[in-house]
Parts: sequence; structure tokens; C-alpha cells
Amino acid sequence: MERQGFSTRVIHTEYAKKDAHNALQMPIYSNAAFEFDTAEQMENAFLGRSPDHAYSRISNPTVENFEQRIRSITGAMGVTALSSGMAAISNVFFTIAKSGDNIITSRHLFGNTYSFLTSTLNAFGVETRFCDLTNVEEVANAINKKTIAVFLETITNPQLEIADIASLSKISREHGVLLIVDSTLTPPNIFAALEFGVDIEIISSTKMITGGATSMGGLVLDYGKFDWSKFAKLSDLAQRFGPFAFNAKLRREIFRNLGACLSPYHAYLQSLGLETLSLRFDKAASNCLLLAEYLQTEGKITDVNYPGLKTSAFYEVGKKQFGSYPGAMLTFNFSRREECFVFLNKLKIISRASNIYDNRSLIIHPASTIFCDYTPEKRAELGVSDTLIRLSVGIEEVEDLKNELHTALI
Repeated sequence: MERQGFSTRVIHTEYAKKDAHNALQMPIYSNAAFEFDTAEQMENAFLGRSPDHAYSRISNPTVENFEQRIRSITGAMGVTALSSGMAAISNVFFTIAKSGDNIITSRHLFGNTYSFLTSTLNAFGVETRFCDLTNVEEVANAINKKTIAVFLETITNPQLEIADIASLSKISREHGVLLIVDSTLTPPNIFAALEFGVDIEIISSTKMITGGATSMGGLVLDYGKFDWSKFAKLSDLAQRFGPFAFNAKLRREIFRNLGACLSPYHAYLQSLGLETLSLRFDKAASNCLLLAEYLQTEGKITDVNYPGLKTSAFYEVGKKQFGSYPGAMLTFNFSRREECFVFLNKLKIISRASNIYDNRSLIIHPASTIFCDYTPEKRAELGVSDTLIRLSVGIEEVEDLKNELHTALI
């Protein structure tokens, strides 16, 4: 049978169990607990011998259906939905890392991700080793016997840097380490992580998936390609669970113990968002390219950064990995910090807000917000200048957005 398209697979993912009333949308199971007919059935559920739900912190029908939809559109072997993108990141690293291990990544990361790795995880004895992920040789030289993973964002936020993921996958395979990718800026309708050799994918479903910033959520996707028998922390589990070793550790211990479960109501909203994901992304991303081209003509702006511009250093690798529209976010610079604030305060349609990939266009000055706790020297090291503006482009009419920007730049 010919493989169905993205939206068709999302909409027609079957329920794990037949709904009692044949509802076309999975109902919201907002309850905490589930009753069993016998003690034996309850025992089997808790031991994982049956697919029955016992307690919503562990599993829930509405959340399960959302996870099934993600599995259907990505080809992932295992999917775990969590309460936020940061919950997804922390659950992954607490699943795989132990004291003495190290992780290879870039300094060009989202602010809280950088903080988690360098402060929170570091306090547990896990080292973060920074290098230029666009330089494969440098990555290879940074890996040693204590390295467990190479971690990157498909498009860095807010630097908009793109590494060659297939090349990093090859290096990771050669050294027997995981390739973990945060693909939040490149949702699954444009980035097929499985095709590029990604082992574990992390997505903040708060963003494009929600259908308009309706809820918080995060996703962990395991593609089942890594040999866990050679991974020290999970080798014992690999003897019992084979390729499911990571999911067993995550679902049966870390996820349960940290308690960052996704709300059934949020799972319902995000399932609805998935159904229109392609439509919304196409509009937002095409708007983004048009605005990037327009902003290049504005004299007050010193430079414009969007990987979809042919002038971008990442144009070719972005096109290879994500198609014509590498995300729906751009950045630009003014000559002075003061100009940034004057510009932001003139905006009427574009919202001054810190989220990305809402239906609305959102704008922010990263240095004074997301990265405000860092010194000017550290911000410079992270690639976040005081003159940088980040614009997440929404689905408004592009001419209205152009007029808004033009008026604010006068």
C-alpha cells in the first residue's frame, strides 16, 4: 500500500481501543485512576503485562492517542509525551547519563537548555563539552571513552545555525554514541529524523504542534536503532528489553519518578493541533521567507538571518534537511541596543512575547529576556548580541506584517 501523506496519517491514526461511542475525536479522560475488575488484572497492568491504564501519571487514553499519532507520522518506535519541552530534555538525559559521563554539544543552544546542561546536569557529575557542531572533525576529536551522546538543535535558537545531521550521525555511529536532536524549530512535517540517523528526538510540542500556543507539552521519540547492549547504563536492560531498553528505563523509572506527565486536556489540544500542522507551518514559513527578504531592504537593519535566504551560510544544508522553508523564525540586528527597544515599543500587531510558533507573530529581544541572567561576556560567547531581535512569524497576512515592520522602522 502506498504510504499516506502527513495529514492523512495524523487524522486517521486508529485508537488503541474502540471508543464506546465511536467518537471521531479521542475524548478527554481527565480522571486520575482506572478501575479493574479483578486484582489479577490490576497486577498485570502494573507489571506491564497488559496495556491497561492504571493511573494517569503513568499512562492515560487521551495522552496515549496523542503519542500514537506522533508515532504514526514519524516512524518512531517509542513516543513519550511530557508536560513541557524542558521536561522532555531533562527526562532524556536523566535516563541515559550517569556521573563521569560527558555530552558533546554546541554553545549555541536555547538558554534554559544551556542552563540545564551546565548547571543542573553538571551538579550530578555529567560534563558538557562544547564544540562547533558544523565542524565534523572537531566533533570527532571531542569524543572520548566517557562520551555518551552528541546533542544538537536542528536549527539553533536564536542563532539559527544548522549542522549537517547526517554527517554527525555517521560520526556518532563510528564512535558508538547516541545522536540526540531537539527538532522543535523543524516540526515533523518538514524534518524526518529517522532518515537522518537520529537516535533520540526531542520536541517542544508547546510550539507548532499545539495549534496556536494553547498548551504546554514535550515529546521524546526513540527510533529504535541504537544498540543498547553496548551502552553502560542500559546494558542490563538491553538483555531483557532489546531495542526497547531506553523506553523501559524512561517509562518505568525516570518518567514515573519525576512525574512530568502531560495533562490529558493538553494532549487533546495538541492532537487537534497536529491535524492542521502542515497548513499552519506552510503559511508561517512562507511568510517568514517573504519578511526576511523584505527586511533586507530596510536601511536601519544591519543584517537579517534566516536559513531560507540564499545569502545564508546554512542555505544548502537547510534545504537538504528541511526543504524550502527551514523554520518560521528569523533574526535581525540594529546598530545599537536602544534602537531595539524603540522598535519593539512601536509594534501593534506583532506581540512582544517569549514563545515561538504561535499562530500570532511574536517578537523578543533575547539578550534582555531569555539570556538576561548571563553576563555580556557570556552572551557574546553564546552568540546573543545586545542588538539582536528574534521574530517568530505567524499566519497573519504577510502584507499586514510588512506594514507593521515598516511603520515601526520609520
